Amino acid sequence: QVQLVESGGGLVQPGGSLRLSCTASRRAGSSGAMGWFRQAPGKEREFVAAIRWNNNRPYYSDSVKGRFVISSGNARTTVYLQMNSLKSEDTAAYYCAAGSGTILSMTSNPRGYDYWGQGTQVTVDY
Repeated sequence: QVQLVESGGGLVQPGGSLRLSCTASRRAGSSGAMGWFRQAPGKEREFVAAIRWNNNRPYYSDSVKGRFVISSGNARTTVYLQMNSLKSEDTAAYYCAAGSGTILSMTSNPRGYDYWGQGTQVTVDY
């Protein structure tokens, strides 16, 4: 079992920045992925960003590309999400996820991940 703990959420004004962190109790697997999803009230959980460990490449949803940056620590047990130019539509609960063997086609699908954090709230408002 892998435990994931997120931190860094909060209230920020539109145009501002926040940095989320997620720390895993251990590596989920060398061929999987680790990333972020978000869920706003009344909406389905949606992909935000992820890093695949086999190629160390980042993947982003179109809605955050150019504004958010995902990065990882050396031990591959920590991922960060730097969120810039935040908009009101970014308001959601953000969940960290880790997959032990996430295949490429499932990188942006919640079903591609085995472990989930409890979530951290991000609210973009005045």
